[in-house]
Amino acid sequence: MLQAALADGTAERRCTFEVFGRRLPEGRRYGVVAGVPRVLDAVRDFRFEPAALERLRGVLDERTLQWLAAYRFTGSIEGYAEGELWFPGSPLLTVTGTFAEAVVLETVVLSILNHDCAIAAAAARMSTAARGRPLIEMGSRRTHEEAAVTAARAAYLCGFTATSNLAAGERYGIPTAGTSAHAFTLLHDTEEDAFRAQVAALGTGTTLLVDTYDITRGIETAIEVAGPELGAVRIDSGDLAVLAVKAREQLDSLGATATRVVVSGDLDEYALAALAAAPVDGYGVGTSLVTGSGAPTAGLVYKLVEVEGRPVAKRSTSKVTQGGRKVAVRRHRATGTATDEVLGVGRTPPREPNDRPLQVPYVVDGERVPDLPPLADSREHLRRALVTLPWDGLALSKGDPAIPTTVLPPPTPGTGTGTGTEEAR
Repeated sequence: MLQAALADGTAERRCTFEVFGRRLPEGRRYGVVAGVPRVLDAVRDFRFEPAALERLRGVLDERTLQWLAAYRFTGSIEGYAEGELWFPGSPLLTVTGTFAEAVVLETVVLSILNHDCAIAAAAARMSTAARGRPLIEMGSRRTHEEAAVTAARAAYLCGFTATSNLAAGERYGIPTAGTSAHAFTLLHDTEEDAFRAQVAALGTGTTLLVDTYDITRGIETAIEVAGPELGAVRIDSGDLAVLAVKAREQLDSLGATATRVVVSGDLDEYALAALAAAPVDGYGVGTSLVTGSGAPTAGLVYKLVEVEGRPVAKRSTSKVTQGGRKVAVRRHRATGTATDEVLGVGRTPPREPNDRPLQVPYVVDGERVPDLPPLADSREHLRRALVTLPWDGLALSKGDPAIPTTVLPPPTPGTGTGTGTEEAR
């Protein structure tokens, strides 16, 4: 596309691309924006080094190779804040520049946002299901080594307490935590020897894994070794709801009333919701989180919507797009409950008292806007946004998006106002 556009002179046409999802993944009622700083870093660093260009010699002509060698993004980017909710049609990211400089960003932008937004949506649902109980992200062994780090970041954004991934802790300042594995117990001649070694090294505030052999005996041994000041026991298998009740009763009978019960083992949001009434003090979540809990991609697309100020749209039956640059606001009742995602095509939607604009500038004429909010602020942004959803919008069951998306078409020529609306669900 780039080579052909350079050849026919269309490469320099001013264009706008938008990132959006036509629909939410199956069973989801909202999406979560995650990965924005990573996208901006990737755009800043997007370069074609000599070795890469040499491999393309013979595939691309010399003019295209020279253009790529000098590539720098000089356009503008705006989008939803990290930690914001999104719905079908929401313009998560708007990229404006020449066709040439914007079109080559499609894969790098989508690869980041589709992954991070998918993990974030799963993590947000899990945080809701956990009802305030601590969640540790423990999924590094179930995904690509780089995806593990970014999944930990997305999980923390969405309410997880800590991660077991030390690289994520170093890179993003996320609290780290973890417990020993069954291998440590099996290394020792007896479970008691293993517990004594761990307590000697880490103190009585540590968490002992008690289900390598027999859970009842494991808890008894743990308290014999560490005393009633033991920080926590972890159970990683079996009927967790039943075992948590029994563990709590046994710990209390041994005087370890402050020792916490932590559970792990193939947990997802539905398992967490089922454990709501159990005496569990914290969870370790791995595989389901880092694979998006059944939705490993957010299903986002990167589509051309405007050329030289003129709306353009794809009209094929199965993949229709809405042409024109969108301006997005979220409409609320006076009580703060969100009611609509309103998108104005080529215009700002008429202002209502409780509207909240959703797009913020990130890059202006190739220069990144300084002082992006830190991860902690984005985490708080999401917490506040989730509170605005109608109650059924937080349900784990299948259903419509938490709020509808209303598209206001561009003004009718000569009138200055639009007529009609289009609702996307």
